[in-house]
Amino acid sequence: MIRDVAPEDIERLSFAMIEEEFFDQTGLHPESFDRHTFRIIRRVIHASGDFSFARSLVFHERAIPAGIAAIRQGRAIVIDVSMGAAGINRGLVERFGGRVICRIGDPGIAEEARRNGQTRSETALRRTMADDPGIITVGNAPTALLTVMKMVERRQLRPELVVGVPVGFVNAAEAKALLRQQDYPFITNTGRTGGSSIAVAIVNALLHIAEIREEN
Repeated sequence: MIRDVAPEDIERLSFAMIEEEFFDQTGLHPESFDRHTFRIIRRVIHASGDFSFARSLVFHERAIPAGIAAIRQGRAIVIDVSMGAAGINRGLVERFGGRVICRIGDPGIAEEARRNGQTRSETALRRTMADDPGIITVGNAPTALLTVMKMVERRQLRPELVVGVPVGFVNAAEAKALLRQQDYPFITNTGRTGGSSIAVAIVNALLHIAEIREEN
């Protein structure tokens, strides 16, 4: 039966349904997670309809505080593809003095990528050094995540947090496995699943957590 729900109530009802079904779907209790971690998991499930993310998401121990600090300091949020950039809550980003950056559509990116034998996402992320991003987010291209990790290792980038959840069959699971070995803050997941919607959900959850902390 189709529910008659006001648009402004859809998210609230969806979150309530996720919490109600959470144990049956995952075998885990919401109380098994600290409240901020659960907020992120809940929003990812909301974005994907997939409760398996409750078990597959992996958080570095400093990931959430580092992400919140970057947001509240007004650091830029860089994301690999335009679709993801469109989904991030720019109002909240700008409230903290930050901005959302995606350089995949910048002039010359496609030609530079062809010339260097790279993906456009990889090439676009190489251009972010001057932006001094606080959060780097990859939901689409494993090559872009590998590039980010190389640039961080070489100290060409110094983000507070790397969100790496690329989707795919070629090098997606492997790139995320490599991210899980790093000692700097990250949020990722296991396996081939992921995507821009998951990356956006994680960032938006962090933005809402930062907003709540500011109000308190």
